Amino acid sequence: MVDKSENVLDLDLCSGPHLDWVNKIKAFKLLNIAGAYWHGDEKNKMLTRIYGTSFYKKEELEKYLWQLEEAKKRDHRKLGKDLDLFVFSDLVGKGLPMLTEKGATLKRVLERFIVDEEIKRGYLHVVTPPLAKIDLYKTSGHYPYYKDTMYPTMIVDDEELILRPMTCPHHFMLYKSKPRSYKDLPVRLAEISPQFRYEKSGELSGLIRVRMFMLADAHIVSRRSQASNEIKKVLELIDFVNEKLGLVKGTDYRYRLSLGDREDSKKYYKDDIAWEEAEGILRSVLNEIKAPYYEAKNEAAFYGPKIDVQMKNVNAKEETAFTVQYDFVMPKRFELTYINEKGKQEEPIVIHRASLGCFERTIAFLIEHFKGAFPLWLSPIQVAVLPISNKFESYAEEIYSKLMENNIRAVKNIENETIGKKIRASTLQKIPYMVIIGERESESNHSGKVLNVSIRTREGKDLGLQPLNIFINNLKEQIGKFL
Repeated sequence: MVDKSENVLDLDLCSGPHLDWVNKIKAFKLLNIAGAYWHGDEKNKMLTRIYGTSFYKKEELEKYLWQLEEAKKRDHRKLGKDLDLFVFSDLVGKGLPMLTEKGATLKRVLERFIVDEEIKRGYLHVVTPPLAKIDLYKTSGHYPYYKDTMYPTMIVDDEELILRPMTCPHHFMLYKSKPRSYKDLPVRLAEISPQFRYEKSGELSGLIRVRMFMLADAHIVSRRSQASNEIKKVLELIDFVNEKLGLVKGTDYRYRLSLGDREDSKKYYKDDIAWEEAEGILRSVLNEIKAPYYEAKNEAAFYGPKIDVQMKNVNAKEETAFTVQYDFVMPKRFELTYINEKGKQEEPIVIHRASLGCFERTIAFLIEHFKGAFPLWLSPIQVAVLPISNKFESYAEEIYSKLMENNIRAVKNIENETIGKKIRASTLQKIPYMVIIGERESESNHSGKVLNVSIRTREGKDLGLQPLNIFINNLKEQIGKFL
């Protein structure tokens, strides 16, 4: 209770005991303390809030504490600021990140990589508008399910328009724009599409959860008999992409088979037979390719079951990076058809999939996974050209130009600083290679011989003096292994 006469708190805030004996606490660590006013009123006394953690074994505690430190070091919000990859502005709005030239380069490299790879695999890349009439989402059935996370409508020329929270209805209208034969199927429509979803302020977190994002989206319209093979191809593409990104299946990510609930007809489209068939196909594919997966009830989309790609974050917790969804509802709603071998109209199924997921979230995962030290092919800046003094500025410019001509992303530091400071700045920016220009290197330029450079890595390894053309060829070879 509170003794008002003395204005002193005399209250048991944590009734217990929670343990019979304190010796049951084996490995304990006090993490931090904080102050808090009783009932949040600054007129009341300041209380001390104590945070701690306990484990049965010392080894478990040490592992947890190490994980906390690693999470701090890898936090993409801090690294993103330190490496000048993205910024937020209160004037622009919450949950609306702006990519700097470095962040935009990172996104551009990923976009070119995935678009080129998808085209090789038979995808047709298209472009559709980032808004549409609200009728489109009422037809798809998304509106009643997602209206709370959609932005308000706007009236333009007597039409009710809305920013799109997903791309699939646009792609369905592209599919319907001309007659389709069974010989055309599967039709794989893909797009790097901007999408907009309202996320509550408290749920926004760096690039992980934002209000506008870019998605490597696609919708495969296929015959039912083609579904298993198409899903298998999608999972092969996802594994290929993740491998290129340095992610290990079973360690960095696994799959979740997200199922529906036959009893919940409010949340899920009612067609028990279709649900059984769709879930069976997804399960069969996962088993056939021996994928690491687990099943989760009541996690499906309203129009069908899905395979979620579950990534581990820096806290070793899983988050859904992107999905592969089997859809037997939208073809009905949009009256999607094709002409079969008998000349009759037949209804296809649709596979929704993302190969790279949301670019913003993927970039956040990669920042944390690599601790900001991206592999050469992905690094926004691949080489820093560092003249020892202004005396060698013209030679540094020549080296820089040669690198840029060969599509090597380079910067030159011609600030009036010591070479030590330049190396440290480039190292802190986690640039893979540094080219040092001094007297020894410039002599080759004066004598008209092959251009020579001294190479240093961000890890501090000295690769010595070597011809520039050899260095460039080595870079191209390393990059070529991934692109």
